[in-house]
Amino acid sequence: MNEIVSWLRQRATAATARGFVVGLSGGIDSAVVARLCQLATPGQVAGVIMPCRSDPQDEADAGLVADAFSIPVIRVDLEPASEALLTDVRAALDALPREQRPAADGEAGRVARGNVGPRLRMATLYYVSNSLGYLVAGTGNRSELTIGYFTKYGDGGVDVLPIGHLLKSQVRTLAKELGVPQAIIEKVPSAGLWLGQTDEAEMGFSYADLERYLTDGPEGVSPALALRLERTIRATEHKRSLPPTPDL
Repeated sequence: MNEIVSWLRQRATAATARGFVVGLSGGIDSAVVARLCQLATPGQVAGVIMPCRSDPQDEADAGLVADAFSIPVIRVDLEPASEALLTDVRAALDALPREQRPAADGEAGRVARGNVGPRLRMATLYYVSNSLGYLVAGTGNRSELTIGYFTKYGDGGVDVLPIGHLLKSQVRTLAKELGVPQAIIEKVPSAGLWLGQTDEAEMGFSYADLERYLTDGPEGVSPALALRLERTIRATEHKRSLPPTPDL
């Protein structure tokens, strides 16, 4: 914990930033990151709650975290902006030739809609951070980053990743050390992309299985799961790299 706090303080100093802004989702990762940032730059941390077609319980849990650590909070309702954007884009897509138009429903459409929220949140966090002279602290952990379980230029668009080296189980351990409310520690992980969405259901495997693969290697899980994870890691490499340029 102390090493992460010291690292955050060094990153803020190097960037001549006064503090950090953190999107409070109501989950364990954002709670841990918010508290670490608060320890690094006391009095210079802002939490931002950004509901967008999300579960009202998530906002209540985010408020619970803010109250537990006395973190000032900004609330920005992104649902009107999201609905307006989606309406305009759908109308624009309808102007394409019929053979190019996307299907009205299906998994691809749901994911596309779901990713609008994280990208609007990213834009909001950077507006706040630019206004305050802060850095945007991301909440991704090693488990999620390794398999690309984040929205590109959404929750992946940040300045620092304080828990990016920690597995999900290690985040839980750290949460207990930091005094994160027990209800948040025990909460079922969800990216909040749509109502009822959970991380493990969308990933198709558990955090425990993923952690066994990351700590023990392919032999730690079934051959079928090892193959699936390896394919996922390769397919999401673009999320963890700068956009490619021609090598000419």
